[in-house]
Amino acid sequence: MHLKRWITSFAALPFIIFLVYKGGAFWFTIFICFISIAGLREYFRIVLSSVEAKQFRLLIWLSYLTGITVILFSYWKFFDLIPLVIAFYLVASGIIAVLSYKKELHLTDFIAKSMLGILYVPVLLSFIVLLRNSTDGITWIFFLLFLVFIGDTGAFYTGSYLGRHKLCPSVSPGKTIEGAVGGMAAVLVIGTLFKFFFLPDVHWAGSLLFFLSIGIVAPMGDLFESMLKREGGVKDSGACLPGHGGILDRIDALLFAALPAYYFKVYLLHG
Repeated sequence: MHLKRWITSFAALPFIIFLVYKGGAFWFTIFICFISIAGLREYFRIVLSSVEAKQFRLLIWLSYLTGITVILFSYWKFFDLIPLVIAFYLVASGIIAVLSYKKELHLTDFIAKSMLGILYVPVLLSFIVLLRNSTDGITWIFFLLFLVFIGDTGAFYTGSYLGRHKLCPSVSPGKTIEGAVGGMAAVLVIGTLFKFFFLPDVHWAGSLLFFLSIGIVAPMGDLFESMLKREGGVKDSGACLPGHGGILDRIDALLFAALPAYYFKVYLLHG
């Protein structure tokens, strides 16, 4: 299990570095669009049965299109139109639901789940696009990726070898308080080193608050997806990444971390 995790991580690393550093903002955004589709697909696999997925196929495809539009509008900085796109999806799905209504389909439940999916996957992913397109965006994308990765790795190994006290057993029995502390320590150490060498102009007080927020919020993203999988009776969101599960299993912490990263970077750290 450990070997598969490391092989997959190192195999993907050159591609990610090339895409962020050399691919350009547009192609990075297109990549995020594909991640959005994959993430939503896995999300619906978690929250819907196979029968429901077939029944709601049209609405699922509409959610894919909505997610892509949200991400592209973030790239083009059409911020005022993003709430309009989400509202349009709600209205369109409502119309489709009314026209195809059958009591046994539970269409209102699906609309609620699909709205959560759009907010959870493409809307949160759009903050990564915004971060990439901001000043020093390439550096900040690597910064965010390193913090999330090192926090996850620190928590995993600290919890594996030292974990004794359960963090949230009803959601994820394997997560421990010791692991969470180890992940937080890793984020603080690596974040401090990265800031010292690559972002010397960013002030220290805001940086430490930022590291603490990532150390808290990123694991909550992991636990949130674990909660979804537990309710859906699914072990992994997919099987495309050996040792990691699916795309959503790999980016769950990143999704939650993207929002505070963008907020701190744009509004606090250069203040």
